[in-house]
Amino acid sequence: MSKPDLSKYDDRMAKAVDALKEEFGGLRTGRANAGLLEPITVEAYGSTMPLNAVGSVSVPEPRMITVSVWDKALVIPTEKAIRNAGLGLNPLTDGQVLRIPIPPLTEERRRDLAKLAGKYAEQQKVAVRNVRREAMEDLKKAQKDGAISEDDSKKAGDEVQAFTDAAVKRIDDALKTKEQEIMQV
Repeated sequence: MSKPDLSKYDDRMAKAVDALKEEFGGLRTGRANAGLLEPITVEAYGSTMPLNAVGSVSVPEPRMITVSVWDKALVIPTEKAIRNAGLGLNPLTDGQVLRIPIPPLTEERRRDLAKLAGKYAEQQKVAVRNVRREAMEDLKKAQKDGAISEDDSKKAGDEVQAFTDAAVKRIDDALKTKEQEIMQV
């Protein structure tokens, strides 16, 4: 066995942070954001398609999202998909354009969203810690197999811990920013 490549663990931790930021994009704050509609899929042409494959999404003003549906036959299914997405959004149809007003969040809903953001962050921290555990096991195995010395194993372990600490800090910072966004009236 050769010396373990630590950069792959750092990359995997960075991917966990990126995944968290993507999840946060789907969480609603008080203002309109095109990313809010990204997880929505529409029944179209006998299959499910992402919303951005049936129309263009834009944010013309802070509390309004518009979806310009390209095919007139897909206006109703698109409207249904947005209503049923569980985001509390109620689109208004104007020809082939869906206007989606973003209602202000209640205090209770803000707290629920902040809790959900915390849950997402915790899931990614667990993912980062799992990558750390795997890296440490690989280092122990490499040391046991004689590929690296005990000192090298310790140094590499410290490096993995530094990656872990940095990833957890990025997750905490992203969570703090998102919570501030959510709680802002």
